[in-house]
Amino acid sequence: MGASLRALVVTVVHHPEDSRIRHREISALLAAGWQVTYLAPFAAHDLPVPEVAGGLTCVDLPRASGRDRLGAARAARASVRQLAPDHDVVLVHDPELVPALAGLGVRHLVWDVHEDPAGALVVKDWLPAALRRPVAAAWRGAERLVERRHHLLLAEHAYAGRFRRDHAVVPNAVVVPPHVPPAGGARLVHVGNLTLARGSETMVEVARLAHAASDGAITLDVVGPARDEASRSAMAAGAAEGVLVWHGFQPADRAMAMVDGALAGLALLRDLPNYRGSMPTKVVEYLAHGVPAITTPLPLARDLVEECRGGVVVPFDDPQAAADAAVRLWRTPDEAAAMGERGRDLVRERYDWAKGGPAFVAALTEVAAARSPRL
Repeated sequence: MGASLRALVVTVVHHPEDSRIRHREISALLAAGWQVTYLAPFAAHDLPVPEVAGGLTCVDLPRASGRDRLGAARAARASVRQLAPDHDVVLVHDPELVPALAGLGVRHLVWDVHEDPAGALVVKDWLPAALRRPVAAAWRGAERLVERRHHLLLAEHAYAGRFRRDHAVVPNAVVVPPHVPPAGGARLVHVGNLTLARGSETMVEVARLAHAASDGAITLDVVGPARDEASRSAMAAGAAEGVLVWHGFQPADRAMAMVDGALAGLALLRDLPNYRGSMPTKVVEYLAHGVPAITTPLPLARDLVEECRGGVVVPFDDPQAAADAAVRLWRTPDEAAAMGERGRDLVRERYDWAKGGPAFVAALTEVAAARSPRL
């Protein structure tokens, strides 16, 4: 049955090269013999729509951004209406797509729950402040209705408390490379989207402080797109001062190659509701590449780093503490390398996609067997 299975994978929010969607989940399905149709906002990210190859067919959709979301939802609904009957599973990655597809009778829909949407609404500046809490409360109720009708995949075990039923958990595991150089040198790195909530301004200040304290030796490589104007301005200012290099978005293989051999990776997310129950994937990625993580004390990130002694936990919104941690590692390169290796050992044991990928494929195969319109 596996060779004939077909998945329709849909996002209007995430980058088409999103690591979880494109480079882990879709790759795992293709490796297992599935055919995949991938609907994503290629043109909106200045990417060509890839040619059909290796079982993967790509289709362009508009991007949902800020308050401009209705058009993308309508386009996704029209495409899913047309394509869903020819696929065994419809896997959606954006919470807004769940209500957008209501009424189409897509029984084989699976929602991949990446985050806490209700918690995230607190910091969505495109939603008027007076509406954020009422909309968040309404979403909590909607989630329970959704789970009655559809299968869910959860990216964190901690998300289970939001739901009444048991759901498959596919953690944000990462690809652990077989060989990496030891951590060290004087180069900090950050990989991921840049927003104020994710600590972009704090990160730039860390770069300034560490650069000054090391007589100009320590610099920061920033890999990722800016999602708000304040972050864009902060990155441009830091680059102009020479304390960081902003590389913008890079494909996953290039981004991870830039992590290799770094002094430490920064994960300076702020203390916000949607982050408290999630493991920042970047922390796991840094450790997988043998690089210590300097992270704020979000519960899952803190517990991971402290358990393996694979980095340094610093207070929220405290650039001086993060810069001090970076300078200490710079002055003790052997300890930086040892931290990275301890973190790598734990990630290999617990967060390796080589184990998570088969579990993900098995979960979708089960849904297909029970609900596919083609079988």
